[in-house]
Amino acid sequence: MGEQPIFTTRAHVFQIDPSTKKNWVPASKQAVTVSYFYDVTRNSYRIISVDGAKVIINSTITPNMTFTKTSQKFGQWADSRANTVFGLGFSSEQQLTKFAEKFQEVKEAARLARDKSQEKIETSSNHSQVSSVNGTDDEKASHVGPADAQLKSENDKLKIALTQSAANVKKWEMELQTLRESNARLTTALQESAASLEQWKRQFSVCRDENDRLRNKIDELEEQCSEINREKERNTQLKRRIEELESELQEKETELKDLRKQSEIIPQLMSECEYVSEKLEAAERDNQNLEDKVRSLKTDIEESKYRQRHLKVELKSFLEVLDSKIDDLHDFRRGLSKLGSDN
Repeated sequence: MGEQPIFTTRAHVFQIDPSTKKNWVPASKQAVTVSYFYDVTRNSYRIISVDGAKVIINSTITPNMTFTKTSQKFGQWADSRANTVFGLGFSSEQQLTKFAEKFQEVKEAARLARDKSQEKIETSSNHSQVSSVNGTDDEKASHVGPADAQLKSENDKLKIALTQSAANVKKWEMELQTLRESNARLTTALQESAASLEQWKRQFSVCRDENDRLRNKIDELEEQCSEINREKERNTQLKRRIEELESELQEKETELKDLRKQSEIIPQLMSECEYVSEKLEAAERDNQNLEDKVRSLKTDIEESKYRQRHLKVELKSFLEVLDSKIDDLHDFRRGLSKLGSDN
């Protein structure tokens, strides 16, 4: 009833493996509450942590203990009374620092309490010795002065202090017995923890095998999912191809309808074609006649050109003859004129 919590935090609790003294054994399945308690009656400090109904830490802090930071989030201390080493894993470095600072503060307070207790024990021992010496002389000094009366009063006070010291010794013996019982409970809890650890190891092995099996199953399912995705992709491509073929089929059907419509007018076109063919043959015959006429006209033109060239030659020779005749006529005229003048 005299214990009160003075600091509380949460951490994962570990204990050193008692067989190897090297490996850490989890004492809690998850982060649990770890508290500093101060006992006003005994003037002592303890670190206590409970996981459910199980006490996993019950460590009385002494001045000789040391809290050591082994990493940014992990610290440990050795408890010689519990014959073990406790380890705490925190979620942050700040929590570890606060816990370490509180450990140092509580350790200093425990040292001061021990020093005061030793001073009281020494004072009580000295007073008891003085009381035993003075007790033999009480009868001889029954009629002594005021100084002896004061000494007797102090002797009575020392007797009272001695009685209180004896009561404290009994109290310490009771505390020692309580600690032994607590140690026995902790030993039993440690054995239960070892048994639980073996069970956890077996469960861990089973879980690991199950995990491997599930991983293999997951790999198979992922492979099947990949195959399904590939099938979906192929189906999508086939759907697109089917849509393209359907579109082409509709186009072909449209073309077929157009051809059918065109086939309905083929007889008319054929009759028109025959009519055009007849006209074409008539036109070819007319063209042939015209070509014959053109050839005959060309022949006539050639003959006319030939006659024209011949006429030109004849006309030229005639003109030359005419010129010579004209010259002769002029000569004859000049001769006549000369003859006339001579006459």
